[in-house]
Amino acid sequence: MRDSRVGARRQCGSPGWQNSPMPRPIEALIHVDALAANLAVARRAAGGARVWAVVKADAYGHDIGHAYAGLKGADGFALLDVAEAVRIRALGWRGPILLLEGCFDPRDLDACARLHLWHTVHHAAQIDWLAAHKTERPHRVFLKLNSGMNRLGFSPQAFRAAWLRLDALVQVEQIILMTHLASAEARDLDSSDAAVALFERATAELPGERSVCNSAATLRFGTRLAASASDWVRPGIMVYGSSPDHPLHSAFDWGLVPAMTLKSELIAVQDVPQGASIGYGATFTAERDMRIGVVACGYADGYPRVAPGGIDRGTPVLVDGVRTRTVGRVSMDMISVDLGPVPDARVGSEAVLWGRAANGALLPIDEIAAAAGTVGYELMCARAQRVRLRSVGMEALDAMTRTLPAQVGSGPGPGAASADEPA
Repeated sequence: MRDSRVGARRQCGSPGWQNSPMPRPIEALIHVDALAANLAVARRAAGGARVWAVVKADAYGHDIGHAYAGLKGADGFALLDVAEAVRIRALGWRGPILLLEGCFDPRDLDACARLHLWHTVHHAAQIDWLAAHKTERPHRVFLKLNSGMNRLGFSPQAFRAAWLRLDALVQVEQIILMTHLASAEARDLDSSDAAVALFERATAELPGERSVCNSAATLRFGTRLAASASDWVRPGIMVYGSSPDHPLHSAFDWGLVPAMTLKSELIAVQDVPQGASIGYGATFTAERDMRIGVVACGYADGYPRVAPGGIDRGTPVLVDGVRTRTVGRVSMDMISVDLGPVPDARVGSEAVLWGRAANGALLPIDEIAAAAGTVGYELMCARAQRVRLRSVGMEALDAMTRTLPAQVGSGPGPGAASADEPA
């Protein structure tokens, strides 16, 4: 219900009332306490390894500025480009920041030196750029092995030569060895085991820390790898409350909680007689008299247009905390839902498209993604700019912070400057 906003509405006729239109009711809540709780799950699963919080794609659509409070307990932030690194530094972070794809241009090395960024090296040109770079401060680099993903990284045959080139450069202070597993979420772990074995062979006798685990690998075998191949883990999707190996495991199986709630309200209620159709294309025809709610959310907000709403299969929605389903096609600005399970619903009733309802009911984003034939990653990142963001859970986060144990790992802790980080 919109009680708080209705109460705040200026009375018609009062000065300035024309300049205060009420916003459309859709918004995305970022639960900072959930981010911190999910990060703690990652840390426990990491077996003593240090933890990068991956915040690429604007913190998977959660907005770096909103997510920062919940994730600053990490040992470092891993992201995509210099612009995101600038935002993290502006928020006050003084610890490690890693560019996961490294430098895109030789000039990026100046930014790495200025902002004290660690960066990935995955092709020979990046080594050439380093060799030509003039800097007073040597760089920390993550040398990447292609262990089967076949996107970025040196082949096993070229990996040692790349390490030797980097090791000979005065511009390089530290080389950390890394790879990225292609199938850590698969039911059959044989391919991941083979990739880890390949990484261990390629890095044998090379000094330096290691980083192998993404979210799925951290949860499924982070503790096993901690002793041999994982000084750093790189959890991404899991810290936002989505299961990296859904449907094999749900978010609840892993102890993860939604960090984003996409919520709106019913803006209309319709009584639809048996035989009448609903929405564009008349793809849904009522088999009985139905009460239908219209939600202020559509594909222009980032909700998937392909989410099913047929007779046999709808997409789950929470109305006033009660699970129901979509009916008919998703349109640009609206979704229709079946109010049969929620007879007391009315205009203004809460509609949660994914996340946490006011009564505490949870609807994991993975369920909506699975219904739409996609993954939670895509839905998070698809949030439209017109959807307002609001951070919640700060009081719960403060309480968690007071009870959490000291951070594990020997790297610089949250907010602490190491000898080579900016003060």
